[in-house]
Amino acid sequence: MTDAQFQFIRYEVVRGLATITIDRPPYNVLDIPTMEEICVALERCQAATDAKLLVVTGAGNKAFSAGVEVADHTPDKVDRMIDVFHGIFRLLQEMPMPTLAAVNGAALGGGMELALGCDMIVAAAGSKFGQPEIKLGVFPPVAAVLLPRLIPPARAMEILLGGDTILADEALRIGLLNRVFPKESFETDLAAFVEPYLALSRTALLSARRAIRVAADKPFAVALDAAETVYLEELMSTSDAQEGLAAFLEKRKPVWRNQ
Repeated sequence: MTDAQFQFIRYEVVRGLATITIDRPPYNVLDIPTMEEICVALERCQAATDAKLLVVTGAGNKAFSAGVEVADHTPDKVDRMIDVFHGIFRLLQEMPMPTLAAVNGAALGGGMELALGCDMIVAAAGSKFGQPEIKLGVFPPVAAVLLPRLIPPARAMEILLGGDTILADEALRIGLLNRVFPKESFETDLAAFVEPYLALSRTALLSARRAIRVAADKPFAVALDAAETVYLEELMSTSDAQEGLAAFLEKRKPVWRNQ
């Protein structure tokens, strides 16, 4: 089902795949109204009982997003801009299902931060990533938090403090990306990448993501207790967990009820 109420984005859920597409050609710049729409779409996705995976992408092939509108950084707008922009990441962190950024062009500034806020990132060959804010006399708060958690801290420092861009192949090499696909087959390769997730139990996917999140940045014993609680108290009482085990023992394909 496609939601036609948005002006600057597209949102739909098809066969368990939720997709938010930033649609402000040619560079999908994130102004305040666009970010407000993204927040609304994320809230709807959180409540979507049929969504197994969320993909965030950009329309066209020039840019995933070239970043937040520079004019929205002025003193009269910056507080609202930061509130809405950072609201996107709070919603992404709270998203029950896994999230994937599909970067099909430049991901710069707030655009790169939006990709960093997702659980996984795939990109078209030749896509550029960068945090150029330092060259404007500012810095990217979200990237300052997330980037050193995702790649070696010294490399994150270089990107954040130097403001330079890197290409998709380099981003893959340092562990920022999951895959790089040829630009000419990006849509086909993206569909093939997400298809295995759509064949899985929604219940298991949500439980696994929750376990990863609740265990993050905790000492091992505390983290294991937290993951164990999700496993025993949330997952193992579900019909899908019982169905998956039964199907394995009976040598048949599981029939998921997604509950």
